[in-house]
Amino acid sequence: MIVFATSDKGGTGRSVTSCNLAYRLGLRGISTAYLDFDFGSPGAGAVFEIGAVERGTLNGNGLHSYLRGYNSLPQRLDVLAATNRNALRSQRSRSGKLVLLPGDAGGGEAMPVIDAQVVRRCRELLLDLDSTFKVVIVDLSAGRSAAMQIALEATRPRDMPGKEVHWLVYHRWTRSHLMAAQGLVHGPNGLLKIGVDLGYAADDLSARIRFVRTAVPCVTGEHTAGSGPQAAWLLKQNDTLRSLAAEYRLGMGALLGETPVEPVLQWREQIVLDADVNAGIANRATVDAFEELARKLWDPATWVRV
Repeated sequence: MIVFATSDKGGTGRSVTSCNLAYRLGLRGISTAYLDFDFGSPGAGAVFEIGAVERGTLNGNGLHSYLRGYNSLPQRLDVLAATNRNALRSQRSRSGKLVLLPGDAGGGEAMPVIDAQVVRRCRELLLDLDSTFKVVIVDLSAGRSAAMQIALEATRPRDMPGKEVHWLVYHRWTRSHLMAAQGLVHGPNGLLKIGVDLGYAADDLSARIRFVRTAVPCVTGEHTAGSGPQAAWLLKQNDTLRSLAAEYRLGMGALLGETPVEPVLQWREQIVLDADVNAGIANRATVDAFEELARKLWDPATWVRV
């Protein structure tokens, strides 16, 4: 399974959520490769707390150098062996393989012309990883980026017949983020339009796309922010957003899941461990949300066309 993680805006929690999703897949025994394709700001190494590549690799052996043809074998790091975080490293005995392919530090969005060789190298790498790992997560740059274009061209059905390729589109639970996600997928220059121009069947590509809502506030029960008029206003805004999501085709039928507001992640982008919950640092609801994302991603029923 190849999964592209994208968003139209920065600050959606795309990378930190995708890294936690990869970690939770590993806890299920599902071997996972994580590709940091964010050309502008590769940061998966920081989330996994691998100091040597926290801003990408400096050795010219990252993913972006590979795509440009500067190296023939991008660097691979066993996350649970390379991490500087002791509590994460101690999970090695109970987790499936989790490997990071870092981007190049300071690579920027300035890819050369996206020619046939760039697309070929991307396709060959994805096919190789797909044959080795059960899940390959590719964290793309935000927006209608060079990374998204390369991903679409590399995985065209005629070039990867029968391969299981999916897209996760991240957005926060705000009106502007809903509008951005709708435009990224359904807009005139969106993912679906570009895909159809490249030879995808519109219905098939649409069935491969799911949305992930991040940092969703709790507006019911004891954790509701505010009280009285403020609580009533929050409930009204939440209902408005749900209606807008349905109008934009980002509603429940297209939703993989959502994550709650997590104070730990507002202060520090990291893997949220069960130990963090047991220590009273992180909220159980956050871990449960990551677990549910991993479960649904791996469940074939999630991807049955409705």
